[in-house]
Amino acid sequence: MELVYTLAYAMKAKSNKPSKKVPTTYPLKIQAIRSRGQQPRLYVSFPLALAAAIGLNPGDEVQWELLDRGELHLVRLSSAPPLAKRRAREN
Repeated sequence: MELVYTLAYAMKAKSNKPSKKVPTTYPLKIQAIRSRGQQPRLYVSFPLALAAAIGLNPGDEVQWELLDRGELHLVRLSSAPPLAKRRAREN
């Protein structure tokens, strides 16, 4: 039996520099759905990375809050249950 240690030896050492931050802006396009005999409907697709970061799941109820012509807020009507099974310890 032969053990190979070259993989760990060849790997670069992990640096102490801060890692790249996840983007906090997610550009997207509004999609128009046009059905015969109906008014066009506009759809906004939600990026999966952003949904995962805030715990948004299919079927969650949300609503838009219009602040002005250039700013909308997405408000969750009912908060998601916590994923942790127990509370974190206080130091």
